[in-house]
Amino acid sequence: MATDSPILVVGLGNPGTIYAQTRHNAGAMVIDELLDRATPMPAQLSVHKKTNTEVAELAAGRLMPRRTILARTRGFMNVSGGPVKALASYYGTKPADIHVIYDELDLDFGQFKLRLGGGDHGHNGLKSVTKSLGTSDYHRLAVGIGRPPGRQAPADYVLKPFSKQEFAELPIVLADVADGLLEYCSPE
Repeated sequence: MATDSPILVVGLGNPGTIYAQTRHNAGAMVIDELLDRATPMPAQLSVHKKTNTEVAELAAGRLMPRRTILARTRGFMNVSGGPVKALASYYGTKPADIHVIYDELDLDFGQFKLRLGGGDHGHNGLKSVTKSLGTSDYHRLAVGIGRPPGRQAPADYVLKPFSKQEFAELPIVLADVADGLLEYCSPE
């Protein structure tokens, strides 16, 4: 079935350099990996003021078989839903063509899982997206960050940078996650 509306891929995270390398920004980091893969040259995000996001509009074949919008929200994780809904409305993208990438405590570091619909697993970014879209029937790409050690609060854990060992492995993990998404979106 042909469609004129693009696939929308949104990486969740928090704005600013203070959060750039934290576990909570794993979704935004995957967007950077995808931007680097857009051929013939890396794609760049530009500010999309109407939606409070940064976007890169990619023609069909530049990364995926269909026109694709790569995006990062510019607000905080817990209010991601408004910008995601605004993007979907602006581009005419249905929930079934939306892919939200986020960090997941219940997956070990290095694992990822892609699913259509389902619950939010306590993730405030997903709660916000589901509430704003009025449906849970969108794709979620969970990037495993693992559980916090000891008694560390999950809210503190997600806002901390990756460990030295994790940071060394992160480029491979992000590449694997991007590979999984591209394979999922490009059925043969």
